[in-house]
Amino acid sequence: MNSVEILKAINKGKHIAVMRTNEPNTFIEIAQTIIDNGLTIIEVTLTTPQALNIISKLSERDDALIGAGTVLDSVSARNAILNGAKFIVSPSFDVETAKVANLYDVPYIPGCMTVKEMVESLKYGCKLLKLFPATQFSPKSINDFKGPLPQIEIVPTGGIGKANHKAWLNAGSFAVGIGSEITKVYQEQGRAALEQYIVDLKSEV
Repeated sequence: MNSVEILKAINKGKHIAVMRTNEPNTFIEIAQTIIDNGLTIIEVTLTTPQALNIISKLSERDDALIGAGTVLDSVSARNAILNGAKFIVSPSFDVETAKVANLYDVPYIPGCMTVKEMVESLKYGCKLLKLFPATQFSPKSINDFKGPLPQIEIVPTGGIGKANHKAWLNAGSFAVGIGSEITKVYQEQGRAALEQYIVDLKSEV
């Protein structure tokens, strides 16, 4: 897949599971469960132990789109890409990471909070931006940012869950990132509860 196809897949999927766990096997178990139930786009945060191995293993599935998150530098971005990551996500914009992603034709999704940060990201070819942390904004912020920058697409992340994902999508979000809620359901209620959570989540879109 090239970067255009990857972005189309993210837009079609609407939900990105932004996951981190303290143990790699738990991550794999949760990831396999949500993929099997229709949430097929997963951001593996590099703060997870053995994150690159997780990316490599999950990338073996033909029915999933696996990316790397919490990418702080270009070396980490390149390593993630070489291990199968199809998109790169950072908490903030980094020029050298953008260059590496462009070189490999992989979407780079940097975290932004201001118009200035968004404009800087656009200069280096970023087509999709992460509004982070979304807890500092409301769904109407999508149109507020698109007023002066109609060409941007936004993925709000941080504080997005079952209670508010639909409001963000209806407001014009390209997709949304859902994080701790997924792992919390699994760890506190088990696999069956997580399966139902994903089914309910996808049915609301």
